Amino acid sequence: MASTENRRPLASRDTRWAAQITRWLAGTSITPNQISIAGIGAAFLSGGCFWLAGESFGWTRAILLLLAAVFCQLRLLCNLLDGMVAIEAGRASPDGGFWNELPDRVADMLILMGIALGLGAPALGWAAVSFAFLTAYIRQLGIGCGAGADFSGPMAKPHRMALVTAAAVLSLAEPLWGGHGQVLLVGLWLIALGAAFTALRRSVRLVWKLRAG
Repeated sequence: MASTENRRPLASRDTRWAAQITRWLAGTSITPNQISIAGIGAAFLSGGCFWLAGESFGWTRAILLLLAAVFCQLRLLCNLLDGMVAIEAGRASPDGGFWNELPDRVADMLILMGIALGLGAPALGWAAVSFAFLTAYIRQLGIGCGAGADFSGPMAKPHRMALVTAAAVLSLAEPLWGGHGQVLLVGLWLIALGAAFTALRRSVRLVWKLRAG
């Protein structure tokens, strides 16, 4: 069985529905790595919907935003289930670490840049992506230094995706004040700034931990 030492703590992992889905997947030929790749597909669809929503109006925009939110959550579901099938179901593979990390980074990029391109703000999108990558890098750096993984926020992956989902849903109310994209723009700024702060916070915590021995 794969190690759980540096595994992200998730309350959803202990739910009955997650356990039932894991048992069903364990009885199929679907591998944890394939579930990880499916997460990239969900992120691609989410990012594409966000991009198209930026140039759409009315019911078309509303449907695209809802689909973007759904696919964003589907991405998180894949992230949950790949680990559960690998560890709880004992289906881990030697290259599982690669497929556990790389798809997450690609998924972050697809969703955040989809939002940015829909807003016409690619520079902000790349800033958000870069700081999101940096938070993950520092987490892995901690593992490499022997200090363990740091999943602290305020803008870790689950927090980023929760904010993206909330911004997509809240954007449905923009026609009430004649707005278009302001909620997602604020959300993207919060992700960029919050991820930058998270990277700094994790860096400080890592240095303190290393100095403490």
